[in-house]
Amino acid sequence: MNRITVAACALLLALPAAAHPGHGPDTGVMAGLLHPLTGIDHLLALLAVGLWSRQQRQGMVLAPTFLVMMALGAASSAGVDLPALELSIAATVLLLGAVAACAPAWQRRVAPQAAVIVVALCAFVHGLAHGNELAGMASGAGFILASTLVMLAGACTGERVRRLAGAAIGAAGVWLVALAA
Repeated sequence: MNRITVAACALLLALPAAAHPGHGPDTGVMAGLLHPLTGIDHLLALLAVGLWSRQQRQGMVLAPTFLVMMALGAASSAGVDLPALELSIAATVLLLGAVAACAPAWQRRVAPQAAVIVVALCAFVHGLAHGNELAGMASGAGFILASTLVMLAGACTGERVRRLAGAAIGAAGVWLVALAA
C-alpha cells in the first residue's frame, strides 16, 4: 500500500470536529501549536488551501487571506453561538478539497479574485468556530504559526499528488458533511 492510500485511510478514521472545545487543555504555546493538527476539519481545510495556492494564479495571497479572515472570524465570534456551524465547516472542507482537485482545469477560467473570496469566506467560518477557544489560549500566535505550516506543507506537495490529495480532501468533506448533518 502506498503512502497516499495510508494517509487517506488515516484521515477517514480521524474523529470530526476534534479541534473544538472540550478536548483537553486549551492554554499555552503547545496548545496553540497543536490545535490545528488535532481537528480533521481544520487540518484538511488548511491543506486544501495550500494545495490550491500552488495551482492558482497569484496563489501566494490565499494563505495570508485565510489567516487574516480566520482571525477576523475569531474576533467576531465572542459569545456567538451559530446554528449549523459544524455543518458549515464540513462544507468548507468539501468545497476547498473540490477546488484543489479541479484547480488545474479551472486555472485559466477562474479569476484570482474569486479564489480569494472563496478562501476568505471559508476562513471566516473556521474563525467563528475557533474564536471562543482562542480567547482562552496563551498563544494564538502558536495557532497561526501551525496553521501557516500546514498550508505550506500543502503548497509544497508534489505536482502528481496535488489533484489526488484535493480529491481525497473533498471526499473527506463529503464524509464530514454526512456526519454533521
